[in-house]
Amino acid sequence: MELGDKLSSIAQRGRDQLDHIKTEEATKTALVMPLLAALGYDPFDPREVVPEFTADVGTKKGEKVDYAIRKDDELSILIECKPLGTDLANTQYSQLFRYFGCTEAKFAILTNGLKYRFYSDLDAQNKLDSRPFFIFDLEDFNDGDVEELRKFTKPNFDVEAILSTANRLKYTNLAKRAIEETIKEPPEEFVKFIVSRFYEGRHTRQVIDEFMPIVREAGKLYIKEQVAQRLKGALARNYVDDTIPQPEPVQAQLAPEQDDIVTTQEEIDAYNIVRSILSEVVDVSRIAMRDAKSYCAILLDDNNRKPLCRLHFNTKSIKRIGFFKDKQQELVDIESVSDLFKYRQKLIEALQEYLG
Repeated sequence: MELGDKLSSIAQRGRDQLDHIKTEEATKTALVMPLLAALGYDPFDPREVVPEFTADVGTKKGEKVDYAIRKDDELSILIECKPLGTDLANTQYSQLFRYFGCTEAKFAILTNGLKYRFYSDLDAQNKLDSRPFFIFDLEDFNDGDVEELRKFTKPNFDVEAILSTANRLKYTNLAKRAIEETIKEPPEEFVKFIVSRFYEGRHTRQVIDEFMPIVREAGKLYIKEQVAQRLKGALARNYVDDTIPQPEPVQAQLAPEQDDIVTTQEEIDAYNIVRSILSEVVDVSRIAMRDAKSYCAILLDDNNRKPLCRLHFNTKSIKRIGFFKDKQQELVDIESVSDLFKYRQKLIEALQEYLG
C-alpha cells in the first residue's frame, strides 16, 4: 500500500473512532503508533521506537517525552503527544525544548494524533525553533505534503537532506499562510497598495473602506480563476488517459429510450471540479459520471453502489448537490457550480468510505 493510502486509512480510523479517542494514551494507540508504522518504524521495538524516553541530563526529574526514534543506533526524532483535539498552536511543549537541547536529536514532533508539527534548530543551533518548519495534517493533505513526510520514513531518513530544504520549506509555508490571511482579511496597508495601482483619487478613509470588500472579493475571484485554469490544464493533459476508456460505457447508457437525457455544461463542470478535488486522494480515472433523467451521478469505479455525489441541476431555479455519508444522501443548495469547492471535505469523506 502506498504511503498516501496508508495515511488516508489512518485518518479514516480517526474519524470512525473519534468518540472513543478521549485521552492521550488513546490518541497514541489509535493514531500515532499507526502513523509511525506507516513511516516504516516498528512501534513495538524499543530499539527503534523508545516510549517514555528520559534523557540522562539537562531535564527536570521525572520528565519524559512520549517517544524517541532511533535510526542506526542514533537518536533522531523526539515526539511529544497531546490528546486528540488539542490546539497545538496554543499548547505548552517545554519538554521538547529541554530535551532537544541536551540530546543529539535534530528533529522534534508535536502531535495531537491528526496534526503533526515538525521542529528543528534552524534559527539557533541546539535550540528548538518556536515555529515548525512543516505541518502535516491527516485531515487535509495533498501529494506535496506526502512527499515531504516521506523524507521522514525509515528508508529515506537523511538528516542533512531534510535540513538542506527545511529552512526554505518553513518560510515558504509561512509566506503562503500570510498570503492566505491577507486575501481573506486584507489589512488596510494592502488595500491601499492595491488601490494605488488603479485609483488616482485621494486615499481617504471613506475610499479605503469602500474598496476593502472589493479587494477581498477580487482576491477570492482571482484564486477561483487560477484553480479553474489549472483544472483545465490538468484535464487537457489527462484527457486521453482519463476519458478515452469511457466512451463505450457512456454510449451504452444512451439507449434510444433515454435520448431525452442531456448532459449540460454545468454538470460537466461540476464533474471536473469533483475530479480535481479528489485527485489528491485517488486516481481520477476511477471517477465516473453517469447521467439520468432526475439527476447526474458521480461515482467511484462507475459503480452505482459507490456514489460520491449527485447533481440535481435539472430545475432551472435551484441547484442541489447530494452528498453521501453512511449511504444516506444530504441535499445542499448551491448558487453556482464553483460552490463545490466549499464542500471538499464531504467529497473526500464519501470517497474514503469506499477506500476503507
